[in-house]
Amino acid sequence: MSERISREELVRIYNIEITFFDELVDYGLLTIHVEDDIHYLMYEDLPDLEKFANWHYDLEINLPGLEVIHNMLKKLEALKRRNRELMNKLSAISDQYEDI
Repeated sequence: MSERISREELVRIYNIEITFFDELVDYGLLTIHVEDDIHYLMYEDLPDLEKFANWHYDLEINLPGLEVIHNMLKKLEALKRRNRELMNKLSAISDQYEDI
């Protein structure tokens, strides 16, 4: 099983409000696992929590704003990936025509 950390530990370590954590879950920005009524976040999702906490507490961005920014960044990454794929295909086609 992957490493995980409880919601209570996260709240203490990152000095965030438990309601903020719960709202991130409610907005679908974080996925938790529940076992024996304890909410856990997987270690692999910690960078997202840190990012959201920084945006919220340092930049004073509200939850709807976090959701919009997060979704836009995901779309931007998908577009970058697609652009790389298309550039690779274009390069391969270009290489074929140089051989003619």
